[in-house]
Amino acid sequence: MAYDESPGAGTLYRLELDGSCTTVLSGLTISNGIGWSPDGATMFLADSGTSRVDAFDFDASSGDISRRRTIVAIQEPGVAPDGLTVDEDGGIWVALWGGGAVRHYRPDGALLTVVPLPVDRPTSCVFGGPDRSTLFVTTARHGLDDEALSRQPHAGRVFRIEGLGVRGAPCAYYRGRTIAVGME
Repeated sequence: MAYDESPGAGTLYRLELDGSCTTVLSGLTISNGIGWSPDGATMFLADSGTSRVDAFDFDASSGDISRRRTIVAIQEPGVAPDGLTVDEDGGIWVALWGGGAVRHYRPDGALLTVVPLPVDRPTSCVFGGPDRSTLFVTTARHGLDDEALSRQPHAGRVFRIEGLGVRGAPCAYYRGRTIAVGME
């Protein structure tokens, strides 16, 4: 994203196996959450500046994307999709900056669940824990005035949510170069 959040000035890059970078998508504003369906055939991308989550067909062998379509369009003033994660069943979990919640959508964009939070600015979410069934949600305090901070003293903390009945997808490993780093 551009530092001034200029519409259309953002770009999504792909890190290649040889360490080089390739432009995958331009014309973004504040590209944020990214995730893949469990079968790896669909990539999901949240653009906070456009208040949309788009899905793309994803070619795992080339890393190319195609057939862009909007699956979620947030229409509430001051609310934007931020970070996201995908569960092992293909559900998309989206942190809502300014919305005080994480929303759970089907891959077609139908809303399944809303997980309210006691803060206005959730920033991202990921499943973790021993069996990947705990949802961790990061939040922000940046830009909140004293009155807002008094209403939400836990802004800026990480929340742990259990009992959602789903598990996160296993991690996908990067297959590129690695660099050994020694600690002295």
